[in-house]
Amino acid sequence: MSSQPLPDVPASPEVIEIERALTRITYLSTRARQHDRLMSLAEVPLDRAAVALLRQVADTEPMRPGELANRLGVEASHVTRTVQQLQKSGYVTRVPDPDDRRAQRIQLTEAGQQAIDRIRDAGARGMQLALAEWSPEELRQLAGLFHRMVDDFLSHAIDDDSEEPTPAGTA
Repeated sequence: MSSQPLPDVPASPEVIEIERALTRITYLSTRARQHDRLMSLAEVPLDRAAVALLRQVADTEPMRPGELANRLGVEASHVTRTVQQLQKSGYVTRVPDPDDRRAQRIQLTEAGQQAIDRIRDAGARGMQLALAEWSPEELRQLAGLFHRMVDDFLSHAIDDDSEEPTPAGTA
């Protein structure tokens, strides 16, 4: 996150409620039992760290392990172990870095793409059930507001040294 201090202005009641709701969503989505259920539905035997890394690789061009560590906000050694696990399982592979042949990038395999597709599908089906009573217009509004919020979080979470955005809530 930026090294600039936070303004010394109290948050509005609306922002406080948003922060509380996001905390609840984060808690619900990161519970071990919820993860295990999602992995069972998707038929993908991965731990939470492996799924987070697999999602990141699926959402980007192949990248170096150090870049993955920065994006995920974890130590490089953690990424190395997780990549080894995913590589052994056939979900990712290492490819030469076109900018530096001594370096390697991590790329999703076909099996990895199929796994992430099943994980996303299982998650979306669960969300569909939870939001079944919402109208299409309410869902469009929520999606638009979520995207706007994430974009705003990212635009305010620029690291002065790297100029790379960090995921919201990981500072």
